[in-house]
Amino acid sequence: MEFLSYEFLGNSITNYLYFSASFLIGLLLIIPVRLFISKLLFKLFGKDNDQNDNEKFNSLMKKPLQWFLILLVLYFSTKFVSLPDFLNSPEEGSIELGKYFGKGYNLLLLITIFWTISRSIDFIGFKLKNKALKTESKVDDQLIPFAIDIAKVLTIVLGIVMILGNVFDVNVTALVTGLGIGGVAFALASKESLENLLGSFTIFFDKPFTVGDTVTLGGVTGTVEKVGFRSTRIRTFDKSIVTVPNKNIISTELDNLGARPVRRVKFNIGLTYDTSVENIKNIVDDIQKLIDEHSMTNQDGKVRFLEFGPSSLDIMVLYYVDSPDWDVLIDAKQKINFDIINIVNKYKCEFAFPSTSVYIEKN
Repeated sequence: MEFLSYEFLGNSITNYLYFSASFLIGLLLIIPVRLFISKLLFKLFGKDNDQNDNEKFNSLMKKPLQWFLILLVLYFSTKFVSLPDFLNSPEEGSIELGKYFGKGYNLLLLITIFWTISRSIDFIGFKLKNKALKTESKVDDQLIPFAIDIAKVLTIVLGIVMILGNVFDVNVTALVTGLGIGGVAFALASKESLENLLGSFTIFFDKPFTVGDTVTLGGVTGTVEKVGFRSTRIRTFDKSIVTVPNKNIISTELDNLGARPVRRVKFNIGLTYDTSVENIKNIVDDIQKLIDEHSMTNQDGKVRFLEFGPSSLDIMVLYYVDSPDWDVLIDAKQKINFDIINIVNKYKCEFAFPSTSVYIEKN
């Protein structure tokens, strides 16, 4: 018992045992308490939650809640011990480490709190995106990620302000006033960022495209995946991601392929020069009939024998597929191409390919 009263660094062995026991018990209780808190928070997001929502919520909230509870356990455990006098001396010229320990703890606690809030915003965004997928409108698909980004930015700004005020003892009012005075300089320094931000609002209000549309911007063609604060992400057909600054989008010609009611197809087929006029006429008539009667084309298609090429007799094939969808377009093109091959083979004609005839004259 005398051993338990032995003091080391300003605390008895009994204090250290109480600290260790309370900390270990707290760690053992973290998992059930975290699950209980997660269950309570999960109910706040509505009654329409399903199993997927529950799994997503637990995966998002597991780490921030766990660290938050660890910090709480550490706070209550340290009530049994105190810092040594030499670490908490108020004498002039000495460093009050106890003060910095407290500020460090407050910093970590605020980080975990705003981390939890940020993850809650992510879960709200997850639920809203799932609901948006069930609607026909694409506007909500584009607006929801943007709104979630705004909410997260505001959360980060609020967290930074609270950390500056509560941890670093910064006069927030004076800081805001100073930012107001230096607002012009800040605006000039961040001119490009502000242009991109204004460009994002222009995209939302003017609606040149929505998420999911296929667009051509400059030399880039692909599907719009996300419109953010600074840039828009486009998934090209070779599955790469192209990031385009929003200010470039509103100042560059943009072709929204998804807004087309039809998709135009135009190409030439070349027949060999030994093809008879009668066969050319028959092939042109049969392809024209094929285009007119196809279920996915309209009546604006044209098939004409137009040119005498360097090594072929060229027939122009022009038609419109009644859908802006890329998959429908390539399926229709494939079916029509197969039928064109069958038509040419039916008249025992051949497709030409680039070739050169060389004649050798003997004197």
